[in-house]
Amino acid sequence: MRVAYADPPYLGLAAKFYGDPTYDRPGAHRDLVNRLVVEFPDGWAISLHEPSLAYYLSICPPGVRVGAWVKPFVRATHAPNGVAHCWEPVIFCGGRIRRPRPTTHDWVSCVQEPGWHLMGAKPPRFCSWVFRVLGLEHTDELVDLFPGSGAVGRAWVAYQRQVEIAGV
Repeated sequence: MRVAYADPPYLGLAAKFYGDPTYDRPGAHRDLVNRLVVEFPDGWAISLHEPSLAYYLSICPPGVRVGAWVKPFVRATHAPNGVAHCWEPVIFCGGRIRRPRPTTHDWVSCVQEPGWHLMGAKPPRFCSWVFRVLGLEHTDELVDLFPGSGAVGRAWVAYQRQVEIAGV
C-alpha cells in the first residue's frame, strides 16, 4: 500500500508563520486534496486547523473521516475570544481495513516533546496514531508531502520496526 501524509501550512497562516503566502489561498488546499485523491488512492491523511475544517470537508471526497489531535499543552493565553483551540482536526481517507487488529480511537491526546521548537512539528505519538488509523504495515510506503523537521519520517521508521517485530 502507498499512502501519504500532508501537513501543509494552515489556511490563512502560511505567510504569518512561514513567510510564504502560497497556502493562504483556498485553491492551493483544493489542489493538494486533488493531488492526494489522484496520487494516493490507497489512502492519505491531512492535518489542518479547526477554522478551516468546514472548507476542507467541502473539497474532500465522500467517505472521509475526521480525527482529532487533542493538545493538552495549549495555554489559555493563546485563546482568541476566550476559547482556546486545544485540538487539531486530521482528515483520513482510505487506508487498510483494520479487522481483526485492535481498535484505534479517532482521537489522540499528546504533547509535543520537550525542547522541540520547530513550528508544526508533530510528536511521535501523534504520528504513530496516524499510521494506526490508516492501518499501515511495515511493508507499506508512506510519503510525507511536507517533511519539514523530518519528525514524521523518523516516526515512520520507528513504527515500521515496531510493527515488523510484532509480526503484523
